[in-house]
Amino acid sequence: MGNRGMEELIPLVNRLQDAFSSIGQACNLDLPQIAVVGGQSAGKSSVLENFVGRDFLPRGSGIVTRRPLVLQLISATAEWAEFLHCKGKKFTDFDEVRQEIEAETDRVTGANKGISPVPINLRVYSPHVLNLTLIDLPGITKVPVGDQPPDIEQQIRDMIMQFITRESCLILAVTPANTDLANSDALKLSKDVDPQGLRTIGVITKLDLMDEGTDARDVLENKLLPLRRGYIGVVNRSQKDIDGKKDIKAALEAERKFFLSHPGYRHMADKMGTPRLQKILNQQLTNHIRDTLPAFRSKLQSQLLALDKEAEEYRGYRPDDPSRKTKQLLQMVQQFSVDFEKRIEGSGDQVDTVELSGGAKINRIFHERFPFELVKMECDEKEMRREISYAIKNIHGIRTGLFTPDMAFEAIVKKQVIKLKEPCVKCVDMVIQELINTVRQCSNKLECFPRLREETERIVTSHIRDRESRAKDQVLLLIDIQLSYINTNHEDFIGFANAQQRSSQTNKSQSSAGNQVIRKGWLTINNISIMKGGAKEYWFVLTAESLSWFKDDEEKEKKYMLPLDNLKVRDVEKSFMSSKHIFCIFNTESRNVYKDNRTLELACDSQDDVDSWKSSLLRAGVYPEKTTTVESETTSTSDNFSMDPQLERKVETIRNLVDSYMAIVNKCIRDLMPKTIMHLMINNVKDFINAELLAQLYSAGDQNALMDESQEQAQRRDEVLRTHQALKEALAIIGDISTSTITVPLPPPVDTSWVGGSSGGRRSPPPSPTAPRRMSSGQRPAPRGAPPPPNRPGPLGPFNNTADSPQAPSRPNRAPPSIPSRRPPPSPTRQAPP
Repeated sequence: MGNRGMEELIPLVNRLQDAFSSIGQACNLDLPQIAVVGGQSAGKSSVLENFVGRDFLPRGSGIVTRRPLVLQLISATAEWAEFLHCKGKKFTDFDEVRQEIEAETDRVTGANKGISPVPINLRVYSPHVLNLTLIDLPGITKVPVGDQPPDIEQQIRDMIMQFITRESCLILAVTPANTDLANSDALKLSKDVDPQGLRTIGVITKLDLMDEGTDARDVLENKLLPLRRGYIGVVNRSQKDIDGKKDIKAALEAERKFFLSHPGYRHMADKMGTPRLQKILNQQLTNHIRDTLPAFRSKLQSQLLALDKEAEEYRGYRPDDPSRKTKQLLQMVQQFSVDFEKRIEGSGDQVDTVELSGGAKINRIFHERFPFELVKMECDEKEMRREISYAIKNIHGIRTGLFTPDMAFEAIVKKQVIKLKEPCVKCVDMVIQELINTVRQCSNKLECFPRLREETERIVTSHIRDRESRAKDQVLLLIDIQLSYINTNHEDFIGFANAQQRSSQTNKSQSSAGNQVIRKGWLTINNISIMKGGAKEYWFVLTAESLSWFKDDEEKEKKYMLPLDNLKVRDVEKSFMSSKHIFCIFNTESRNVYKDNRTLELACDSQDDVDSWKSSLLRAGVYPEKTTTVESETTSTSDNFSMDPQLERKVETIRNLVDSYMAIVNKCIRDLMPKTIMHLMINNVKDFINAELLAQLYSAGDQNALMDESQEQAQRRDEVLRTHQALKEALAIIGDISTSTITVPLPPPVDTSWVGGSSGGRRSPPPSPTAPRRMSSGQRPAPRGAPPPPNRPGPLGPFNNTADSPQAPSRPNRAPPSIPSRRPPPSPTRQAPP
């Protein structure tokens, strides 16, 4: 026999689960756990079995629960059980389940009453249950027996608290009717974790074992010691019934007969018994399901809204229609062209906020990477002077020249101009690579049609490669043009007469621009020792004269200012464990740069940031390190040392002339390179995509084959349509559930201060507005308007439940009556209650 109330909920939950399963999602109802808490032999396991509808827990004289049993009920078409510690083994005989629980308990705790917090996990698959978790907990005990430790009570309490502190756990506080309810450990524990009484239901067991003439009527009516959700009385099977194999169905019929025949309970028989407890719990489950429906509905509606447009496009879609393929080919090529132009020219919609791409990266190549590559090709001062001195000496030959030779100037200038070819060609390569990356990014929208995507990428990339050779030829032509004629009459060229004054003018111009801010940004100083806090991030400000860093970008607390004199930049190899990209600044005269450090290692998040900072430092006059051989340094030093004053003046003059002319050439190349690449490469590729791509695709082969959609796209279309329909059905099902189920309101709060009295004396129970005083079953309430009877001791001891009356003095230290109170024999004039 199953739980009938639960069986009524099963179709409701199954419809929900079917609705979510059809769209590949889990129905996360998160139904509450139900924990049964109480003292030893209070009848917890029997309550649990009655709720499940199966006889499977250990029974017998002296047998108690000594390990938590976490019982997971799973809805299935057949009925069987399996343990977590016996994976793969199915138990269809529940007598074997009981034996396995006993054996597993003894295996961990021993056979001498020991306990363990390690739970036994049991799964029961049945068509008669919902997906719930039920927990049978060890009974609270006071005195250790057998192998139990001295702190057995505290261990059990801690074990119980692990489960009942969860907000999704319903607490069945089980108390036998033949014990004092005011001292119920189960109610005290539930009060600690559920002070508002939202999750606690009182269960009174063993009503059939109370002494003759006593009952628990006032408690069950929630008058004597009230709980917010009240109490439910149940009558479990006795040990004799269990030994006699009395099934649960017969036990429930006997329970029903008991409540109908007992004079103290017959008037509330419909509110008592295991079926009533099942109904209350199922009402709670129904409330929980209804509470979760709004979140489910909102989630489904948002998903449905997101799929509406796409589903509308796919509805009526015919993959093999030739007209559709032609139309879609035109749309795809047009979209590809628009996307490419937006990525190159920039656009306000669909902005990438993660990294630079397309036109932004090409702009960085033009104005940061390319100038940096130009400077890297320049010779350092010593090498330049050595070459000039050699040129002058070789031109004069055996004679000692009186004048500075022009041929030495032209030879040095041409050698410097030829060096520009490498960075110029490298700039073209970087732009081409970025164009190809942009084409691939734009073709991602064509992934629905693999052949079309492949052919589009091939055609456009081939055109870019064709233009590459022309662009490089044109760039090299620019360099050859510069080599063909050295224009010493250029307006910006200083000329021979002003060559001597160039150094002082340069110094003045640098000092006037000393406060100009070149760059700001966050950098990490990487070579701070761990003893001093390790790597730290600071806000750096680079000017024409110094590099300063601050605690933050408000620039109020300056940490250090580093002058740029005699500084250079070198790359640092990225460490294996670090994700940062590092470069360092060092002093060419081998002095400390920062405190005790010969170098200042600075780290960025990407290589692009490193290149950008190097370019900014270059503008400030901090050049990259040049690697020179030992031989050349030695030769240079010896030559400089032996250079006569006349030759030194000639070298200085030509050096200034070369600097002036190369500045003109660099300025011209920096200006013409972006223009040349834009004209021959970027604009040409855009025009090709707009004007010729479609024609190239048509001439590439069968257009219908180009528009054959991928298998993934076909699956995607079917999935979108199926999901869209399933979402609509799921929303309809949720609407039906919302209207077909009824929410049971939570009872109003009650005063539960009686739970857990002080140690100095037991607290008197609070009054109930419906019961001005406690009555035995033979007493009748006084007629309306009659004075209250005097308080006099009866068989249960003195007790007055009118503490809320202002005239009635409170009576501290009055013990509440225990449930098994003995009632006086009825007088001849009294009548039994109907």
